[in-house]
Amino acid sequence: MKDIILGIETSCDETSAAVIYNQYEVANVIANQDVHKSYGGVVPELASRAHQQNIIPVVDKSLKEAGVSLKDIDGIAFTRGPGLLGSLLVGTSFAKGFSIARNIPIIAVNHLQGHVLSHFIKEPNNTYEPPSFPFITLLVSGGHTQIIRVNDYFDIEVLGNTIDDAAGEAFDKCAKVMGLPYPGGPLIDKMAAKGNPERFKFTRPAIADFDYSFSGLKTAFLYFLRDAVNKDPDFIAKNENDLAASLQQTIIDILMDKLYQAAKHSGIKDITLAGGVSANNGLRNAIRNMQNDGYRVFIPPFKYTTDNAAMIGIVGYFKYLKQEFAQIDTTPVARFTIDS
Repeated sequence: MKDIILGIETSCDETSAAVIYNQYEVANVIANQDVHKSYGGVVPELASRAHQQNIIPVVDKSLKEAGVSLKDIDGIAFTRGPGLLGSLLVGTSFAKGFSIARNIPIIAVNHLQGHVLSHFIKEPNNTYEPPSFPFITLLVSGGHTQIIRVNDYFDIEVLGNTIDDAAGEAFDKCAKVMGLPYPGGPLIDKMAAKGNPERFKFTRPAIADFDYSFSGLKTAFLYFLRDAVNKDPDFIAKNENDLAASLQQTIIDILMDKLYQAAKHSGIKDITLAGGVSANNGLRNAIRNMQNDGYRVFIPPFKYTTDNAAMIGIVGYFKYLKQEFAQIDTTPVARFTIDS
């Protein structure tokens, strides 16, 4: 018996379509939007226009790569939220039209849940073993930083959350202060590999329980550079690798401290990493080091760290098995918690 799900992801500035065949990813196509680089961040109106241009070519390419036709699709999964409302509307509208035209069900997916369950995507000729329930996920992206307990595919509990800014935003905003182009996070990661992470010390907040805060770090970094540049206008250029390494190490230490606390408190030994910042090499290495303390760690392939439709398709696949379908009047939601 075949179950073929077409996944659609348009939450921000990547237009993506994927085909999931009995839990296997057989196509995952992503169209990026370079137009935002000159603006130093994603421009919502430009993003939604680009999605309208990209959605049909991306879907067409994914179907061809998967070797399936329109009539083979059993259900279409789309990102309902969270994300930019204009961008979400493009994917939602396409999914509805596809559903009506082919007389197949639509499946609404929480974007954050897609990141978490990306560990269950199977690939041909890959014997990767997924985590066992329950497991703890550190979900880190430009908009979210959370510690999550996953009891089942659809039983998710948030243990800790950021009370202000996300870790990914801290990376990007601090990179901008250094004069680096958008997106700055990946550049910080590359520069950090050449620098001394112990050279500079930055603020580490004291937040209760398993919650995070990164606004203080951003402010401290800004004031530190302001004072240093007043003394030496070339300070950033002379020390950029050490600044990147010290900033990255500070953020990773903050993330890992709360993750260790949550893991020890729960007694859970399976730890997973998810979200866009899971592509950061320093963070990936820090998670790997948890193996030395008896934890089993699961780190996603780089292609599943960024926003992609395969993760939407895998959630859609599990929902399809439960016959959990959305109504045709379902609307996108810009703010959407993972445990909604």
